[in-house]
Amino acid sequence: MDAPFFVYILASKRNGTLYVGVTNNLARRVAEHKAKLVPGFTRKYGVDLLVYFEAFDSVLEARAREHAMKRWRRAWKIELIEKLNPDWRDLADQLNS
Repeated sequence: MDAPFFVYILASKRNGTLYVGVTNNLARRVAEHKAKLVPGFTRKYGVDLLVYFEAFDSVLEARAREHAMKRWRRAWKIELIEKLNPDWRDLADQLNS
């Protein structure tokens, strides 16, 4: 977790509502989503399970990847999640260890 920027996907449940975001502190950002501190989409739709993330060395790379993923078809995002996290486990627990 040494890379300074992350692109992440949150889900409301398996095959539920998806959200793609970018941050420089993944553990803090996911905690904010879980505590419903972030007004807007994720709070409104209960999207707080961290099901996928990627690390980047530059903010430009991370933002470019986030922008691309936001334009993806839903099926592509689900395929990406299931390739690395087939059980849709909440990966937030791994962030603090």
